Amino acid sequence: MTSVLNVDTIADKAGTGPVGLTKQSAAKAYSRVDPNTISSSLNVSSLTDAGTGLFEDNFTNAFSAATYSSVASPGGSTNIQMMFATNMTTYTTSASRTSIYQNATGYRDEQYSTARFGDLA
Repeated sequence: MTSVLNVDTIADKAGTGPVGLTKQSAAKAYSRVDPNTISSSLNVSSLTDAGTGLFEDNFTNAFSAATYSSVASPGGSTNIQMMFATNMTTYTTSASRTSIYQNATGYRDEQYSTARFGDLA
């Protein structure tokens, strides 16, 4: 027999807030950044512009260690997307830095998306 669970909200035991993700294998933070502006995020409180092509996502809730995994991908138009290398370059428990580099022009501001996987503090 197939089961179906239909809900509008899943709350914590007290019924006052969302369920916290702590030990599950799900992204604990993500961000979609359109140059210099966060357009969508989870567990990212703010963005620091650290220079051309260098952005630091500041986490709302810290990770338990600076050894979490990150993935990043460039955004923008599809005809230039493959020319970019988007790298996570600096990790702390409260923030991580993303660099966007194009071989032909060097560091540049461009759309990007990131996701982080690990345990929250």
